[in-house]
Amino acid sequence: MSRRIHVIGAGMAGLAAATALAERGERVVLYEAARFAGGRCRSYHDATLDCRIDNGNHLLASGNHAAMAYLARIGASDTLTGPSRAIFPFIDLVSGAAWNLRLNNSRIPLWIFRRAARVPDSRARDYLALRRLDRAGPDDRVQALMGDLDPLYERLVEPLAIAALNTKPTEGSAALLGAVLRETIGRGGAAAIPRYPKLGLSESLVDPALAFLRAHGAELRFGARIQALGVEHNRITRLTGSALDEPVRGGDQVILATPPWIAAELLPGLIVPDQHEAILNVHFRAGIPPGPSGFYGLLGGAAEWVFEKNDVVSITISAANDKVDRDADALALEVWSDLRRAFGLPRTMPAYRVLKEKRATFAATPAQLSRRPATIPVIDGAVIDNLGLAGDYTATGLPATIEGAIRSGEAAARRVV
Repeated sequence: MSRRIHVIGAGMAGLAAATALAERGERVVLYEAARFAGGRCRSYHDATLDCRIDNGNHLLASGNHAAMAYLARIGASDTLTGPSRAIFPFIDLVSGAAWNLRLNNSRIPLWIFRRAARVPDSRARDYLALRRLDRAGPDDRVQALMGDLDPLYERLVEPLAIAALNTKPTEGSAALLGAVLRETIGRGGAAAIPRYPKLGLSESLVDPALAFLRAHGAELRFGARIQALGVEHNRITRLTGSALDEPVRGGDQVILATPPWIAAELLPGLIVPDQHEAILNVHFRAGIPPGPSGFYGLLGGAAEWVFEKNDVVSITISAANDKVDRDADALALEVWSDLRRAFGLPRTMPAYRVLKEKRATFAATPAQLSRRPATIPVIDGAVIDNLGLAGDYTATGLPATIEGAIRSGEAAARRVV
């Protein structure tokens, strides 16, 4: 009997690993504790809004090469949409100012010399200071390194840092933000074009992957929670759960693609990030005036990023540990007030849904970065020979993003083959 590769977890890291292995002709068994795949990246029908919504908002960039390769592999490249150029619209809720950041395609940033293409009141030389991020050390934080660049900091660096790191700039890693910008804006506008699903996250990133796996003979086990890993002589030998007892044979391999707190429970001694940041998403059954990119950045209010969806307008609030315990009705009312100011919407608030992800990502602080494990985990000084670790919390060099999750899954797949 040919070897099997057991992939535990069907979030983005697990799906990336499983599809990469299936494409190579490996026998894949995918385990997922929930009845659905996608983890923090999925769509579902919401009864209150009576329409399909995403459980969160995720914005890809054309320069996310791992995500684009994943979509091509599962036959879903044409399910994304977005503007034809790198355009980022912003509205300042305090001053009422509105502008579009417009990047030219080439690596030479000619856009910084065009007043209409850059942040209002900023100067071309201000942007040269972004190079500080390339020299950021492991202990540097975004605000301490970049906070003297107003208005560029307040109107661009800060909102991008909060979105990319899901951590307040006072604590967020400047080096990690630098890694994100080098792969997108730093490579020119052609690598920074916003991309997002035409229909929903599941329709682009999850459902095509499951179809791909089924077509390649993978075994999909939903509702299969792994509660313990048997380890003997530095090898995983058994997967067990309340209704599961699966031997891991001599040639089999295992990829653990669970959230970090689950990985730490299954592998005592594994060091993982242990501080997390929340993300809030508020969905309204309403519409807003169409913009040039399909989304807006809002400054000076509770709402941070606003996405135009097919049936809803969807708002994301990142680094939301200070808001996650607030009453949902009061939060929705505050966000609707921001939308009214930005887009002239009616006073009456429509139907809404507030979604709270309390442990959306690890806190992207210098202290937490030092706790990110490698794809080949070392536990109490020993390597488990037939195990690869995957997840956006692993040492990908990126924050906890879809791109990072996919890279981690593919790195784990390479590890086990």
